[in-house]
Amino acid sequence: MALEDLYRSVISQHHKHPHGVGRIDDALNASRTNTSCGDSVEVWIKLDADRVADVRFQGKGCAISVASASMMTDALKGKTLAEVRDVARQFKEVVMGEASPTPALGELAALSGVSKLHARRKCALLAWQTLEDALSASL
Repeated sequence: MALEDLYRSVISQHHKHPHGVGRIDDALNASRTNTSCGDSVEVWIKLDADRVADVRFQGKGCAISVASASMMTDALKGKTLAEVRDVARQFKEVVMGEASPTPALGELAALSGVSKLHARRKCALLAWQTLEDALSASL
């Protein structure tokens, strides 16, 4: 199986069976809509001191938007806020075509092809920007 086929398969699986769907009571949260396509997402993040105890989302959108949010919830659980910011930075750089994916991104590397599709970058980054909004609201 070619790498592109593997990436398509990962995105498809996360779109069809997303992880981390749901709300969290007493958690930081924010919502956003991608006005260019109508995708929308709401993200909740529960912290235990400086560590992510849980992160969830609800939303509707294209395969890339939903898969990105699903993979985000998997990637961030248990991480410190510094690690969350580092993963978010690396992911954004890959999606924007500024860097190549590293093994540290895990399944998120499947979205690296979005860097070639300017209009789809917003879809891949929507949940991540919403997460940043939720974290910023706590400051």
